[in-house]
Amino acid sequence: MPSKEESKLEDELTLKLESAWKETDEKDLKNIMDFAQGYKDYITRAKTEREAVDVAEEILTDNGFRSIHDFEKLAKGDKVFLNNRDKSLAIAVIGEDDIRKGCNILASHIDSPRIDLKARPLYEDNDSLLAIFKTHYYGGIKKYQWVNTPLSIFGKVVKEDGSKVDIRIGEDEDDPVVVITDLLPHLSKKAQGKRKMAEVIKGEELNIIVGGRPIDDDDIDSKLKMNILKLLNDEYGIKEEDFISAEIEIVPSGPARDVGLDRSMIGAYGHDDRVCAYTSMMACIDLPDTPKKTSVVMMFDKEEIGSLGNTGAGSMFLNSFLSELLNRILEGYSYDDLQRTLNNSKAISGDVSAGVNPSFKGVHEMMNAPKMSQGIVVTKFTGAGGKYSANDAHAEYVSFIRRTFNKKNVRWQACELGKVDEGGGGTVAKDLSRLNIETIDAGPAVLGMHSPFEIVSKIDLHHTYRGYMAFLETNE
Repeated sequence: MPSKEESKLEDELTLKLESAWKETDEKDLKNIMDFAQGYKDYITRAKTEREAVDVAEEILTDNGFRSIHDFEKLAKGDKVFLNNRDKSLAIAVIGEDDIRKGCNILASHIDSPRIDLKARPLYEDNDSLLAIFKTHYYGGIKKYQWVNTPLSIFGKVVKEDGSKVDIRIGEDEDDPVVVITDLLPHLSKKAQGKRKMAEVIKGEELNIIVGGRPIDDDDIDSKLKMNILKLLNDEYGIKEEDFISAEIEIVPSGPARDVGLDRSMIGAYGHDDRVCAYTSMMACIDLPDTPKKTSVVMMFDKEEIGSLGNTGAGSMFLNSFLSELLNRILEGYSYDDLQRTLNNSKAISGDVSAGVNPSFKGVHEMMNAPKMSQGIVVTKFTGAGGKYSANDAHAEYVSFIRRTFNKKNVRWQACELGKVDEGGGGTVAKDLSRLNIETIDAGPAVLGMHSPFEIVSKIDLHHTYRGYMAFLETNE
């Protein structure tokens, strides 16, 4: 047995990796579970990027935040948000210091892998006597995971006259759902048996069954298709051509659920990356005092397809939001003021990491792999192979993050996405760093990432929230 002196030395010099649950008392447990319930309510409702913005605005408004357009001037303590095309959102609490000394920025994304409808989606298959939607998947999915599971339809239809119609089918208990069917095992040996994983279900086979009853009209040829069009027209006032100017997304049906007999985890669609968006927003809302530095939370769209487009992190949205703030804080601000604000800002790219799957440990290098229930994951770099297309945070900035989390007793772990040559992925960190902002990735570990039912630990969720709040409160 080591002596007390030797044990103390080991505590001082070695990195301890233990479950965060070990340090949880009864009060902590209640806070963790209460916070998890609020998140479950959010993630159940926020099934698309548009829904995520809508629900976030509702929560922000209930907590005293107002649209920046309601303000001619801004003063310390003011709480504002800016909606960008209903697909991305910026939030700020104005700090005590001169904004040109820099902001503390939390940035995440609110789009998730899903299935979209094509511009001309609806047809009837005479051989199967079914009405079908043709689709085009969005982001990186394992296509076979999306078959034989209940799916909901969310959509924004913009008619020729510019009027808008919202579609939401499959979430209420009495709603019908839609489904993509797979082959039965009795007949799949030749058709699918020798396919590789990526082609078990091919992109053009992600066909959604939407109907099987023909319209009762002998003068119509496409009776199955026309019955669906009539139902949509009766309910939403839309016609077939309206699909062309619509964004209709197919997502998993049903609410978030507790996972595990001990209810220690949450299963839901869209943890990647709405878990970071929610914890960022709540950290900003729950700041106990007016922060020294202006706190900024960015919720971006389009990350899953490269962060391009005018709602993605690669756009000018962050610059535009900071310009709106500067214009209401300073008298006659200049481009130099904006650039100085960016140069002096610090950021966390809030994004999830891949938790160790007990059945597939081989994809990880276990010394540097994210474990469930060990707290927020700090990732110095992402990318693929030789850190390609990554933001690689500087050692000085990693030290700042360590110090910030340790001061507030936030449980954290330093990890990589997987083995060096196994694969890789990117985040919005590289888009923030292009603006000369110090940036690092930090967020919870996830099991089943990009699947219809992802899993996070409730205690990791809570330490992510606490870590983000600690970051927003810092004045370094």
